Amino acid sequence: MNVSMSDIKASRWFNLHRSDQHIWLALPAGPHRVLSSCVLNGGLVHADHVLNLKVPRQLAKQEQPAHTLQSYADGLGAGGTTVGMMTAASMASLRCYRQQVQGVELTVLVTCGLDNARRVGDPAEYQQMITSPVEVGTINIVCLSSVGLTEAAMVEAVQMITEAKTAALVNAGIRSPLTCALATGTGTDAVAVVSAKGREQVQYCGKHVLFGEILGQLVLGAVQDSIGWYRQGETDSQVDT
Repeated sequence: MNVSMSDIKASRWFNLHRSDQHIWLALPAGPHRVLSSCVLNGGLVHADHVLNLKVPRQLAKQEQPAHTLQSYADGLGAGGTTVGMMTAASMASLRCYRQQVQGVELTVLVTCGLDNARRVGDPAEYQQMITSPVEVGTINIVCLSSVGLTEAAMVEAVQMITEAKTAALVNAGIRSPLTCALATGTGTDAVAVVSAKGREQVQYCGKHVLFGEILGQLVLGAVQDSIGWYRQGETDSQVDT
């Protein structure tokens, strides 16, 4: 279910801080395991904060994205380890969906930009196997679970999040500008799964189990809602011009 910002901020196990430039999640109970594709501290780490930072569409080539994120996190006073992602999307595109079932709370946060929508397998702009693109656009997704997930379950959660995101794009009829085929994401999407500490651990979160059902529904709803906001903004811009 979609929830208001005040409800999200009141969550008992994380704090949300939002501005026009960032979405900052603080995890006050101490470092949590986070699996992510983020620019700053990506991979599987123990983190105290998750940061989604709005940046210009084209970063200066000499500017290292990880350094930009770390400097911004330091400016916020985010001590400990921060997992950081970037986007050119407006922070107004943020959609927060949360549901509690059988004592387990799942929260999904999505920001959405679609200027670089792509279908998997589209021709790449960068034709070197080892390269560092600086473009940003992005659908950024953060999932927070109030119970622990095994490492395998965290990987499965990333899979479920990706499938739900793709389903939302297909439902909305979003197409790649390169091939006109239905898009499956953008060229710069990021995802982070935050697993709470505790003895209980979820081992499975695929489509045959309730955890996966709820996660998929939340991501699908949040991404569709954020896409709707993005499209409305495009319509307003066309009317203004």
